[in-house]
Amino acid sequence: MTRMERLPVRGYVSSPDADRDFPHTLAPADCQGDRSSTGQRAVRVAVICDFREENWPSMDLVGDMLYRYLDRDQGNGITPTQVQPALRRRLVRVPISRQLGWNVDRLINRFGDYPLWMRREYRRFDVFHVVDHSYSQLIHNLPRGRTVVTCHDLDTFRCLFEPGRDMRPAWFRAMTRRILNGFRLAAHVITVSSAIREELLGYGLFSPERISVIPNGVHPACSPFPDPLADAHVARFLISDSRRPIWLLNVGSTVERKRIDVLLRVFAAVRKELPQACLLRTGGPFTGSQQQLVQELQLDGAILVLPFLERNVLAAVYRRASMLLHTSEAEGFGLPLIEAMACGCPVVASDVPVLHEVGGEAVTFCPVADVPVWSQTVVRLLREREERNSEWEVRRQQALERAAYFTWNENARQTASIYQKLFHS
Repeated sequence: MTRMERLPVRGYVSSPDADRDFPHTLAPADCQGDRSSTGQRAVRVAVICDFREENWPSMDLVGDMLYRYLDRDQGNGITPTQVQPALRRRLVRVPISRQLGWNVDRLINRFGDYPLWMRREYRRFDVFHVVDHSYSQLIHNLPRGRTVVTCHDLDTFRCLFEPGRDMRPAWFRAMTRRILNGFRLAAHVITVSSAIREELLGYGLFSPERISVIPNGVHPACSPFPDPLADAHVARFLISDSRRPIWLLNVGSTVERKRIDVLLRVFAAVRKELPQACLLRTGGPFTGSQQQLVQELQLDGAILVLPFLERNVLAAVYRRASMLLHTSEAEGFGLPLIEAMACGCPVVASDVPVLHEVGGEAVTFCPVADVPVWSQTVVRLLREREERNSEWEVRRQQALERAAYFTWNENARQTASIYQKLFHS
């Protein structure tokens, strides 16, 4: 396969105008399409997603859910297309390290193939939505005034905003600057939390009227109700010597800001009080330094690390867990919080503004990296679970009620209104 326009894209057919010159505005002749239920022509929206091969589950989730719920609501005046070409592998057989080859392929696809593909195919759409801000280099090749981007956090740009904190080589900073410059060209930015909106305003990247806060939603698989197949699958690998094991859960990547070091130290302290406690992690393997800390704390036999899980299986894990521990020192939103709460799993999280915004009073908060407070809080709550079941049930109900505020249906409804405003402005 040598041409990206032949790669599979959901709901997409390659354009016969692929080789025309690229203008900065849409020509009136391009504005043809289906009619909405109101009789007006539906706005053709490209929901531009990450390469699936990059294995970034949270970004894949956002793209999938937004497309699904936009497509489901036939009265919103939107005709969405999920744009997600396959990543082309060029260096598979080149005699270099596998990791280097993969990274070079990613760069070529992100900064070469994907922008060229969008430039050729833009005439199929009226509005363009880049669902991951780290793909904002694509905006350089999209029509001005018709592009929306969702900003999940500012980590992508940290090496430019805080170079002393995130030191990178010159080529990396140049690449990031290209992404940032594209990001600033967006006609409108959606942030997933008010905390991220305030960061954007603080850096002077956008005026207030160009930013909207639209929280993420809960995947429909996340529910307190049993899923017999998924629950049975989870029961096969969550086996313990204890008759009633305590499964403490952590979900997400192992990047530095997730503070896996704090998680491990808290878990070690909890096990001194409650030896039957086990730690369950999903979202990626430990790094070398994290694995070394596991060994130093003598936790080898008490931790189960799982690969990325399908959403129905992950929901079953949330239901089976005693508690979710979210030890991050910084977040853009915190999807695991609302997913766990939607499954009736209580949450203990770091006391940072964005997690307060998401979790509200349904989450128990601890100071960032304060291992003694964390361990004491977790032990206290686990004993409450064992000894005062009625209080624990109230905690579960609060979690369920809080999670109900976050729906992809509402996310898509608010996002569709932004598309309409851009298109008719």
